[in-house]
Amino acid sequence: MKAFTSLKRLVLGALAGTLALGSAPASAEVKTHVSPYIELQQVLTANIDDGDVLTYTNVAAGVEAGVSTRRVQAQISYRYDRYISWENDGPDGDSHTGVAQLSADLIPNVLKANAGALATRSRVDGGGPFLGFNDLDFENAVDIYSLYAGPDLSTRVGPLDVAASYRFGLVEVDNKSLRGIPLTPGAVRLDRFDSSTNHSVSASVGMGPGQLPFGWTIGGGYVLEEADRLDQEFEGKFIRGDVVVPVSPTLALTAGVGYEEIGSSQQDILRGANGQPILTPGGRLIGDPTKPRLQSIDIDGVIWDAGFIYRPTRRTEIQGRVGRRYGGTLVTGSLSHRFNRDYGVSASIYDGIESFGRLTVANLAAVPVDFDLRRNPFNENVGGIGGCVFGNDPGTGVCFDDAFQRIAAANFRNRGANIVFSGGRGLWDFSVGAGYSNRRYYSPIVTQGFALDRTTDESFSLFAGATRRLSRDSSLALDGYAGWFDSGLQGDNSLFSTGITASYQRSLFIDRLQATAAVGLFHSENDRTDGTFASGLVGLRYRF
Repeated sequence: MKAFTSLKRLVLGALAGTLALGSAPASAEVKTHVSPYIELQQVLTANIDDGDVLTYTNVAAGVEAGVSTRRVQAQISYRYDRYISWENDGPDGDSHTGVAQLSADLIPNVLKANAGALATRSRVDGGGPFLGFNDLDFENAVDIYSLYAGPDLSTRVGPLDVAASYRFGLVEVDNKSLRGIPLTPGAVRLDRFDSSTNHSVSASVGMGPGQLPFGWTIGGGYVLEEADRLDQEFEGKFIRGDVVVPVSPTLALTAGVGYEEIGSSQQDILRGANGQPILTPGGRLIGDPTKPRLQSIDIDGVIWDAGFIYRPTRRTEIQGRVGRRYGGTLVTGSLSHRFNRDYGVSASIYDGIESFGRLTVANLAAVPVDFDLRRNPFNENVGGIGGCVFGNDPGTGVCFDDAFQRIAAANFRNRGANIVFSGGRGLWDFSVGAGYSNRRYYSPIVTQGFALDRTTDESFSLFAGATRRLSRDSSLALDGYAGWFDSGLQGDNSLFSTGITASYQRSLFIDRLQATAAVGLFHSENDRTDGTFASGLVGLRYRF
């Protein structure tokens, strides 16, 4: 618990540090904005199926701030919520949600420092309501805190391009009462993720096409993650060479070959005289450091891929690769296209071996520094109902759904695709995100009932939002989402959730005082939960 409290304070401190940068005095070369606020909301949610009604008051304080200079960019969106139920047995609680990003040129065009912090809430898996209900203390909700920091080097040494980077990441999850206990009788127990640290190092040297009819790069990387659950350790390292051969002004062919080693291990578990596992009072497995460590991943061998890079215009880039890695076929790709200055789209096909900790840090690091955190009135979480954080640059952003699909301690083969579309013109702003993820887990079978090894789960999510400015003082927003999750575990079935919300905002009397009214309709169904909920909200926000 002390470790969790320390990381929570560290993440909140990082958020506050970004705010301090945003508070710097403005000058001709410094652009800053700092907008703290307080908010009071009254919320009513009714179960349409059985007529149960939940009423609660939400008191919140937050800040939106940023700073931009020639060498430093930083932005933060942070919010603290306190929920007060009107029912004696209702869910009271509080939450910290926010994201911060910092990018600083230590040596212009050579050395850059990057850092970020995240505080959010999510479901443990698909066994609970989808993202419309995370702000209350439901049994399937957890608090997540993460941060990362590291430098990026990019320079030229004679005709050679030299690059290197290092990233350190931390992730901590407050599982509350979920520590190893199945949510329903007969369901498989999962040893929940607690915390991890990870280190990622990469370096490369190469030369672009010009002096030679092709470009070449030789690079390598090293990844180390240490998780506290059963003293888990993941280690990966590779070295490879790549060539790029231009075949036209807009098309180039690329190929690469290298060698990779990946390994993951953990402690065996403590067992009693009858051979059954000994559990903590909370139902968790206990590691036994006196026994040999158990291997969950042991992969090494030659890796290769080949593909193309297509840039028909300065606004469009398409890449695709196919090859062999992780003992099988690998397919990856990406698309980036700006329709015009107002709209853009980006998409990717991915395939890799990940963990919840490493993927959360990677997603956090991919959030644009100039992000646009579009919070929904019924879920003021990071990414709102859709789980996506968009960039102010049209077509940019990242969705956390692939990381938060299931918060488990095991490594997994992560394959899927996602797409983000965003932009705005005139009085309208639009954002759309969609993603599919397939995970196959690697975990030693230490005892019956805790096994994740070779389990495969899948998820698909779709989010769309639109905002229409009605006047200088008012706006209307519509958000909709749909999500499907199949856990692949005995006792767990697929979950389908969908919802739509509409909200109206208007300044009252003065620009600093804003009123909000919102309605929402949510539905989720599986063998555990099957219900339709209608929600209404009114609130007042004052910006200082």
